[in-house]
Amino acid sequence: MTKRHTRLFFVGGTLLFAAIFVGMTIDSHRQFGTLTNADAITPEVSAGKDVWHVKNCINCHTLFGEGAYYAPDLTKITQLRGEPYLRAFLRDPSQFYSEEIHRRIMPNPDLSEQEITEVIAFLDWVSNVDNQGWPPRPILVSGGALGSAAAIPQPTAVASDDPVALGTALFRNAPPGCFACHSTSPGVNLAGPSLAGIAARAASIVDSAGYGGEAADAEGYIREAIVNPHAYLVPGQMYSAGGRSFMPDNYETTLSAEQIDQLVAYLATLR
Repeated sequence: MTKRHTRLFFVGGTLLFAAIFVGMTIDSHRQFGTLTNADAITPEVSAGKDVWHVKNCINCHTLFGEGAYYAPDLTKITQLRGEPYLRAFLRDPSQFYSEEIHRRIMPNPDLSEQEITEVIAFLDWVSNVDNQGWPPRPILVSGGALGSAAAIPQPTAVASDDPVALGTALFRNAPPGCFACHSTSPGVNLAGPSLAGIAARAASIVDSAGYGGEAADAEGYIREAIVNPHAYLVPGQMYSAGGRSFMPDNYETTLSAEQIDQLVAYLATLR
């Protein structure tokens, strides 16, 4: 190849890749409105963004994997935790975690009820942005102690018609991402109680005099807890407020009847 050919190759390649870059940039800007759910940016969402910045939340937390990397990434937090939990948590984080026991040092942001509503609206808008699956692990801290990414269950695919195996995979996958709030290890309580021994515990609750739900057996109680978590609130546990559970109550519509059956089948094995 002569010097002239080399020069032409360089110039041609530069122009080609510059054109590709410009085209991809234009295409990205063309899709920004759809990808970012721009139609859902309300004054409340904008106010929540302002609160997020004024309180310097980004100094500890991350969104879309960008931030301080000191505390959990909150990209999908409203989908994984739900508004009732987030509202109670933002009012007073110390009610959920102890710095001495759990090594959590989340300060009380001292937000008004209006500011809490606005922050949740902002985070809910963030959670609905099409982030193309990034970051792959939206919550990097799970449970009562700082954990590593390796401790987070990995998504699994099951080539089986066994409802227990399918329920196990469903529990570990997101959505619904049950693992983000519930552990299956005894004594390890996350945003929700540990589900270790839930089958035996459910049978005991149903047989107790104080049970006010509609289930007749352990499996019925587990199903009720999934589709109608407000039906019965276990006394003395910090997983509800104002007579409502922190557990999302939309799984009857977001999961199929078959998926709910699979989850019940799996959880019923935890004795």
